[in-house]
Amino acid sequence: MMDSRTNVTDVDPWMQMLGLLTQSCTVRDVCAAARPRGGRRTRVVVAAAAAMVERRSVAVSFLERQTATTVSLAWRDATRCAYGEQVWQTARARFGGVCAVSGRAVQPGDAIYRPRPTRPVPLNAGAMILASVLEQIESAA
Repeated sequence: MMDSRTNVTDVDPWMQMLGLLTQSCTVRDVCAAARPRGGRRTRVVVAAAAAMVERRSVAVSFLERQTATTVSLAWRDATRCAYGEQVWQTARARFGGVCAVSGRAVQPGDAIYRPRPTRPVPLNAGAMILASVLEQIESAA
């Protein structure tokens, strides 16, 4: 979690090590390793590989709960964007994906948090965080 007095984020050493190890991987490498012997790759494999590559550079810090359905998060992605204070709201996943924090699979209908729609559209507009994961982060903060 992020200590607001020092601006330092605690990082799980295991997740940091996995992130460092996967930095040399590309989507093509992951897809090649996951491809069945017949050489056919599925949309699911490609999506999972892309999510893994995207997730490795994201740091999310819980700032505060604003309402029963909204929270304020700090989102830092070294490769795409950084939002010091971004409002996320509860929703139901309309399609499958990957939790940006835990890497767990998100199924259609799962309770999630996603960035509140704004103009201009945030670069992380497609990101999802499982509600159960965010609740664990909130209780630890």
